[in-house]
Amino acid sequence: MIVLAAALCLPLSAQKTTEEYLTRYNLLVSRLGPTGVGIETLINKWEADFPDNEDMLCAKFSYYFSKCMSSQVVKKDQKKFMGKAPLLSLDDSLGVKTNYFEEIFFEDSLYAMASQALDKAIREYPDDLELRLTKVTSLVSYEKESPDMATQTLLSLIDYNYTSKPSWVYAGAEVDPATFVQLVQDYCLTFYTIGSDTSMESFRKISERMSSYNPKNSQFLDNLGTYHLIARSDNKSALKYYSKALKLDPGDYTAIKNTVLIARRDKNVKLEKKYLPLLIKAAENEGEQLAAKARLEALNTK
Repeated sequence: MIVLAAALCLPLSAQKTTEEYLTRYNLLVSRLGPTGVGIETLINKWEADFPDNEDMLCAKFSYYFSKCMSSQVVKKDQKKFMGKAPLLSLDDSLGVKTNYFEEIFFEDSLYAMASQALDKAIREYPDDLELRLTKVTSLVSYEKESPDMATQTLLSLIDYNYTSKPSWVYAGAEVDPATFVQLVQDYCLTFYTIGSDTSMESFRKISERMSSYNPKNSQFLDNLGTYHLIARSDNKSALKYYSKALKLDPGDYTAIKNTVLIARRDKNVKLEKKYLPLLIKAAENEGEQLAAKARLEALNTK
């Protein structure tokens, strides 16, 4: 604690290298939080001395992004918000249920300052994939259930990745093609989890774009099947995509499970009996395996 206190009291004039600035910044944040007293002053001095330094630009983004957000509990006429259940549900005198959710609100001027710092970092360090994904993540937070800019930014990033083939780094390590695919899939899952009409369209658009660049990857075909199944209640189109996925990966659990689900909904016993044995093999949960076996036995005895 003595060393920490000494570092916090170190005068700004003593900061002469980017490493010293970064050390003091991290200490301040660890003690005071991302928007603590003195952090903005430190960042301004750091920027004056090293205007293009990546750590400084990231610190500036973090400061203003954290500063621009505030949380409120709000009433909404929906069952979920941003994919989350309400904090509280109350019935009025007529028995009508009212849901209350925590919502993050943004001060636009401060968000713009955060974005400007991040955009500059991206221009200065174009191969840092973490910076670009941070941009997407910040837009998802800012746009909430209507992630239009986040979607377009991610689509542009996908195109840039496959056409320009940059030498990405993420957290200081090189990024292989499989890692890029998984990082994008994580955003697909985010859009799906949000669950609004707009975010489901984002889920579809990103999955279609990734599938076009990765025609032998079954997970984006699964995404498209799920989009048609959940967002459009179009079982026929969903089955088409799940069938394509299974041609690439006969053991694809998502495609098998949802095909069984569609067969039950459509009362298509023949299709269900065809895929239940596959579900028994693909399911990792013993309970699901036993349930599938019992269902198959019941169908076979009819």
